[in-house]
Amino acid sequence: MRLGSFEVNVDFNGDNTPVVLIGPNGSGKTTLLRAIAGAYRPASGHISVGNQVLFDYKRRINLPLEERQMGYLPQGYGLFPNLNVIDNIAFGWLARKPRIAKNIRRRSALEILEKMECTYLATRYPSTLSGGEKQRVALARALMIDPQMLLLDEPMSGLDVLMRRLLRAYLAKHLADRARPAIVVMHDVRDVLAINARVYVMENGKFVQNGFVETLAERPATEFVAEFFDLGKSLR
Repeated sequence: MRLGSFEVNVDFNGDNTPVVLIGPNGSGKTTLLRAIAGAYRPASGHISVGNQVLFDYKRRINLPLEERQMGYLPQGYGLFPNLNVIDNIAFGWLARKPRIAKNIRRRSALEILEKMECTYLATRYPSTLSGGEKQRVALARALMIDPQMLLLDEPMSGLDVLMRRLLRAYLAKHLADRARPAIVVMHDVRDVLAINARVYVMENGKFVQNGFVETLAERPATEFVAEFFDLGKSLR
């Protein structure tokens, strides 16, 4: 599969446990997530999740984002400026059939805000939110639709220390409880340590190593892996 300047051939062998994706800036992590979600069209290649083909260049298959059943948290938030927080979060359920009543969608969105301890944001609009608040709302929207697969691109970015700690614990529990596939891009070793997941390391469009934290920390395959997990040792 060609993603911009990268020729990518990746295979996530796993079950319903989350996968964490790390790597240097510019290694292709965000582009890979965007391609799986349907927000980026590869120049060639094939993408499938389980038995479902999402994209196939030769067969001219390219499922729209809304048909891929992905909960996608992009960098840059992707919030609708004309909707308040509660309706931004509830928006993901608009595509469900049969159609779900607006009051039910809003009630479910409010329940997620309660779990994330930020119900005070419900009636506000994106233009009035800080970067960290926008990040929380975008994460809530991705989780709201209970998708077949979660794609989270640096879900902790822009959060202050206290909120980062709270959401780190919430996300770790949510991923453990939901028992569905998830790919989470992270750049902070503390966030990686909080999630019991297999870690894939991506450099220059390729997976250079994968395994659980203990294995990668003890036997790093590249300088990036060694430095990343060396910091983790000092934080334990």
